Amino acid sequence: MQVIPVIDLKGGTVVHAKQGRRDAYRPIHTVLCPSADIFDVIGAYLALYDFRTFYIADLDALEGKGNHEELIHAAAERFPNRNFWLDRGLPLSASASRRPSNLKTVLGSESFRAETLSLLDIYAKDFVLSLDFRGKWLGPESLFTNSEYWPNDIIIMTLERVGSDSGPDIEKLTAFRKTYPGKNFIAAGGIRNQEDLAALQKIGIRQALVASALHSGAIGHADLTAF
Repeated sequence: MQVIPVIDLKGGTVVHAKQGRRDAYRPIHTVLCPSADIFDVIGAYLALYDFRTFYIADLDALEGKGNHEELIHAAAERFPNRNFWLDRGLPLSASASRRPSNLKTVLGSESFRAETLSLLDIYAKDFVLSLDFRGKWLGPESLFTNSEYWPNDIIIMTLERVGSDSGPDIEKLTAFRKTYPGKNFIAAGGIRNQEDLAALQKIGIRQALVASALHSGAIGHADLTAF
């Protein structure tokens, strides 16, 4: 099981995501890191454990309110031996070709409409897909039901569980695993502790996006080492 720490950026700072209600997100101030500066947060994560991959959501870009491109590129360049997955929505950045080599694109279903699905061809499946749910699926139905659109790595993002301390959506993840056994599904939303990680591992999930449980100390160094 690989735990991938999450960094949500809004207004230049790292914020605490909760149930997908982005207008209510506030800068983090936690046991793990009292600072909301992205470099401090990455440093705090690395002091906790030698994470190899980080997930970054540029919430301003996702909402069409600007972006954190320079800040994210600076972070990727400062930590060249780490991988960063970036979800910033569409359209494509004009400077995408100049991005750091350790920055991988995440494309979330919430950013697509039926008429924009052709943009997936640009990436030739060299991206991570996030299938986003908030009660129901977010985005065009065909993106959820036609696996021809999918790369190998697929995040199942249950937004109503993010920051909710309600546990991962085992039922949904199990269904995807059984229906598409050849794909690598990544859990996101609601992961509370090592018991949740063990439950995910039991159904064949090998990666999980985690933020709140790391910041609160509910998942610590010993737990991460064990997995």
